[in-house]
Amino acid sequence: MKKLIAFVLSLMLVLTAVAALAETTETKGTLVMATNASFPPYEYYDGETIVGIDAEIAAAIAAYLGYDFRIDDMEFDSIIPAVDSGKADFGLAGMTVTEERMLQVDFSDSYATGVQVVIVKEGSPIASVDDLSAEGANYTIGVQLSTTGDLYCTWDLEDYGLATVNRYPNGNEAVQALLTGKVDCVVIDNEPAKAYVAANPGLKILETAYAIEDYAACFKKGNPLRDEFNTALNALIEDGTIPAIIEKYIPSEQKAEEPAAE
Repeated sequence: MKKLIAFVLSLMLVLTAVAALAETTETKGTLVMATNASFPPYEYYDGETIVGIDAEIAAAIAAYLGYDFRIDDMEFDSIIPAVDSGKADFGLAGMTVTEERMLQVDFSDSYATGVQVVIVKEGSPIASVDDLSAEGANYTIGVQLSTTGDLYCTWDLEDYGLATVNRYPNGNEAVQALLTGKVDCVVIDNEPAKAYVAANPGLKILETAYAIEDYAACFKKGNPLRDEFNTALNALIEDGTIPAIIEKYIPSEQKAEEPAAE
């Protein structure tokens, strides 16, 4: 009888410990991040896993807030509709804060600065950003659909009849169009631009930047998650977590080499 009682007491202690552990590891639910995983080093595939700056920042924020975390990969121009419809809780995809997008979604505080640059072939007559708007030039520019490269080239050039803009689902297709002569240049973020140039001999990045911009996460308008996100974001910036993630993918010496704004 004493052995039975001892066994029952031991079992109760084990069950109590398991219950306590389950209680301490319970999360608030799963946060779904919408992204376009063709934008290294912010988000890209390593085998079958999406990695990069945005992936690690989002995972750190979810853990800080007590959520599980999942990434849904989609076309860039599907991110805001996914957030707005509730299919995703937030979008994080090297997305620039613009006045047009602010009419559609709410943005978090900024977590990084991006630089839009111009990729050309070696020997291209396009030697500076100003050449794109030169009278009579009428270059064809490749961009990723719905990115700020697309928006800027549309507003600055195509709307005034100064250039033709060809839009592609991702940056890689735009770069392939440049390599095959379908476009004269590509306007895209500096970090993926460096990766594309490194992978494709014969291409280069112009020394002057097209634009400087702030990156942030987007949320459905009025979603209180944005305030939680900002609290975690700023705490993780303050304690060095987010700067360390960015430094891991974009070392300081690389930042010093970025094209200068005109």
